[in-house]
Amino acid sequence: MPHKKLLLAQKRCPVCGLMFNWRKKWQLNWHTVIYCSERCRRNKTSDKNENR
Repeated sequence: MPHKKLLLAQKRCPVCGLMFNWRKKWQLNWHTVIYCSERCRRNKTSDKNENR
């Protein structure tokens, strides 16, 4: 029986640039998920300041 996880929705994290997959814990708010991890969410402002 093949895995169905290949068909999950994906997004790109604006901080690290990595693709991340849909998770069941995000099922109710997937449209508001922006960052792949708590670490990227915390570093969102420092990443913007480095580009200046």
